[in-house]
Amino acid sequence: MTQTLPSKFLPIQPLDDDNGVTEAVTALYTDGIVGRKGAFSREWVQVLGEDVMAAFADALNRPYGAVGRGPNRWYVQIHPQALRGFAELVSHPWIQAVSEAVLGPSYRIVEVGFDIPFPGAVNQPWHRDFPTPQETNDERRLTSLAFNVTTVDTTDDMGPFEIAQGTQFDDSIGFEHAMFPPKSRYPEYEARAVRKYPQMGDISARSALAIHRGTTNHSSKLRPVLILGVVGPEAMGAARHEFAVTKDYWQALPESIRRHLDCPIVDELVPIAQKHTIEGLVMGAA
Repeated sequence: MTQTLPSKFLPIQPLDDDNGVTEAVTALYTDGIVGRKGAFSREWVQVLGEDVMAAFADALNRPYGAVGRGPNRWYVQIHPQALRGFAELVSHPWIQAVSEAVLGPSYRIVEVGFDIPFPGAVNQPWHRDFPTPQETNDERRLTSLAFNVTTVDTTDDMGPFEIAQGTQFDDSIGFEHAMFPPKSRYPEYEARAVRKYPQMGDISARSALAIHRGTTNHSSKLRPVLILGVVGPEAMGAARHEFAVTKDYWQALPESIRRHLDCPIVDELVPIAQKHTIEGLVMGAA
């Protein structure tokens, strides 16, 4: 069965009259990132944070449960059922509207996971999350989005996310693995870099092709961020990812979610062995 939350935990911000969608699409195609302030209640995010930390503790207790994304920085992919608020997350009207506007009505949800920079996490090398697909190279068209939800209020000493705005369509000439630009281009990205300070309840959407990095966490706090991966019909779907749902969970989901959820339906969930090591991130910028 789906897990449900009391009404006080549900999203609190409906779409406004113009939906904010045109503005969001414009920002994604220009800056490569856009945010929606106060999309969820703080109480909803507190529950999300509890589930993220429980999933992280479980991941650390089994082989290949978490993957390093640099010193003191971890990524974990999870099954939707690990989150009590998964259905509310993916049915948020802003996420649905932006996904459809950018990726089309057949968009698919292919990944849910989280990134946790611990105290002492260092600057990551500038990178994009995967090589630029042909549709983006040839047509300057985005075929995927990453939605992020912070579980804490982000401050400057916590190693905030930094993005070189407008780089989602930049060429990959000289990039290692078509993802990691040479250090000779770092001044270009630093000149275009903007740090983001989301607060509990905010959502952001970004193109994972925009050059970005996590920065040094000088604080004594963790900075967990949930990541929801959404793709259009051209992009590779569940074949690259491992999440699944059980039959009873699937049956209890509304059709409006099921038609966008790209994953196996199983009798019993198997813990995910993380396979998405990004070699260039393991050592950090150093």
